[in-house]
Amino acid sequence: MAITAGMVKELRELTGVGMLDCKKALMEVDGDMNKAVEYLREKGLAASAKKAGRIAAEGVAYVAISEDNKTGVIVEVNSETDFVAKNPVFQEYVAQVADHIMTSAAATTEELLAETWKHDNTVTVAEALSQKVAVIGENLSIRRFEKYTKETGALVSYIHGGGRIGVMIELACEKEDEALTELGKNICMQVAALNPKFVAPEDVPAEFIEHEKEILTKQAMEDPKNANKPENIIAKMIDGRLNKELKEFCLVEQPYVKDTDMTVKGYIASVAKEVGAPIAIKRVVRFETGEGIAKKEENFAEEVAKAMA
Repeated sequence: MAITAGMVKELRELTGVGMLDCKKALMEVDGDMNKAVEYLREKGLAASAKKAGRIAAEGVAYVAISEDNKTGVIVEVNSETDFVAKNPVFQEYVAQVADHIMTSAAATTEELLAETWKHDNTVTVAEALSQKVAVIGENLSIRRFEKYTKETGALVSYIHGGGRIGVMIELACEKEDEALTELGKNICMQVAALNPKFVAPEDVPAEFIEHEKEILTKQAMEDPKNANKPENIIAKMIDGRLNKELKEFCLVEQPYVKDTDMTVKGYIASVAKEVGAPIAIKRVVRFETGEGIAKKEENFAEEVAKAMA
């Protein structure tokens, strides 16, 4: 039976499911509308449709590193409430997502969702997510992920606050010494606490420096205390403030949190001397759950009253 646009539209209105999934459902059941609704319900899509518009800004950041320390995955999976984020069913699902990404070729979330789910090859990752939404009863989303693979050195991770913040770092070193793991853990904790924007000054884009300089210049010109100062003095003052900012923004220039008498760069150098080989931070990623998502403000008392009513 030919599937028309009108049929797809009707099924979408009945279930709230996306057009492509509606078309697929109709094709699977040869255009039978009732069976198509049941098909979508069985896949967990119809049950999750009403929840899809809710804001999922809670959840966890999770890190998985392979036993051979060659591959590392960090992923953020969101839920609507912190209560669900602590649910063992949700946490098990997040671990499964990380395990799937470990062997995935996906570079984006869209590509990931389109893949066949590693833990059930009869559904896609998107369909498995919708099924989990139906089981848990909240909107969920796989928001972002990163995957590192390395040859030598070490992959190290740190999770703070039960998944509120996740950090993963790749250290480059010819030797795979145990001291690298401790170094990596300490630097991950530094990144979790101070959230540097860049690893080193050479990583700072020229546009970022220019933008910061413009802000500092405007601040200096608007400050009445600088009204009678020569331009060259103001320029030096701006450069000094910019250099101070860059030390705060760049990980290796920050004071090391466990010993503020040295910088992170100095700490790395001390461990490199102990290991007997140069150590460098190749890359680092930090996920903070819900950062950048506009959270819906709820009145908890009103919510409970509605539930009781």
